[in-house]
Amino acid sequence: MKKQIANKVTLEYEDVGHGKTLVLLHGFPFSLQMWRQQAASLQTSCRVITPNLRGFGATDLFQGQPSVEQMAEDVSGLLDALGIKEPVVLGGLSMGGYVALAFARHHPDRLRGLILADTRAEADTAEGKANRDKTIAFAETHSAREVVEQMLPRLLSERTRQQQPGVAEEIITIAAAQSRAGIVGALQAMRDRPDSLPFLQNISVPALVIVGEDDIVTPLAAAQNLVQGIGGAVLAVIPEAGHMSNLERPRAFTEALAAFLNTLR
Repeated sequence: MKKQIANKVTLEYEDVGHGKTLVLLHGFPFSLQMWRQQAASLQTSCRVITPNLRGFGATDLFQGQPSVEQMAEDVSGLLDALGIKEPVVLGGLSMGGYVALAFARHHPDRLRGLILADTRAEADTAEGKANRDKTIAFAETHSAREVVEQMLPRLLSERTRQQQPGVAEEIITIAAAQSRAGIVGALQAMRDRPDSLPFLQNISVPALVIVGEDDIVTPLAAAQNLVQGIGGAVLAVIPEAGHMSNLERPRAFTEALAAFLNTLR
């Protein structure tokens, strides 16, 4: 489905199920398709909305300087366009987590709960920014498939790569469908995102932090920083999973989501 939101921006999204609203934001360089298994499992108890962020799928590209704040405003605009006024549970993995934190900063009254998966609060270091620039240069002259294939060794645990080759095939297929401009815009937005660590103490809604046991992109230490910064946050470690924990261990990941959702009133 597609919906025009503020400033005539068209956002692609899927909307399934009934009940409390759960919005899930995808990671880089993927799309809403990465949430397929979670949406199918949770739609019996929740209304699950999965948008494509700026430049991904059929969602419009950035019109100005790319930023996670603009992505967060798009999510707010989608909720407005869908007539959703009550607070929602918002979750994001990796890049989606950066956007979820930006949403929490700017729209705390719209949150019922927060889910941060395989992500971090800290801004990119100087080395991290330099690596983003290298990836931008690579993405400008290579296909989306080549970009994700270059990333693959860091995205999945060794066990997943050896025992579940279908997971690697799935994420390559999802990423390969994305546009070069969308990938470059997202990299710029992530590179320039602000440090959210000082803000964590202001988050007052229930929060769940999820991390793959073998995640080397945003490891356990990054997840622990989130938990320590957000009062009352709960940590769930997904065994034998890397950075793409929702795809590597979908049942364990979804069970963690369901358990958290059941605690919310």
